[in-house]
Amino acid sequence: MARRDVFQAIADPRRREIMNIIALDAKTPSTIAEHFRISRQAVSKHLQILFESDLVSQKQVGREIYYHFNLDSLRELDQFLEPFRKLWENRYDKLEQLLNQQMEENNEPKNKNKKKP
Repeated sequence: MARRDVFQAIADPRRREIMNIIALDAKTPSTIAEHFRISRQAVSKHLQILFESDLVSQKQVGREIYYHFNLDSLRELDQFLEPFRKLWENRYDKLEQLLNQQMEENNEPKNKNKKKP
């Protein structure tokens, strides 16, 4: 089976919500479907995409399949995003410094209307 693109998998808001639902505890497709106004089959398709992206893992317990986070894949994704995060944080820090400097300059008292003795 070919691995799906992680970014395509997390692009869908329902799949991101499914990831939020199973973040703390493994759940079955039926349990996950209770959170949506879509069929269990539609949830299963979303889960299959997340599984093929290696973002979730499956564990069969009796007749039920439980889905849970694959933390290793999330760490891999986080490591990929880290340089971009640092780049943007640096840019936001510089923007914040510039805005603070402009606010200070705008709050300085103006000496234009001083009367001569």
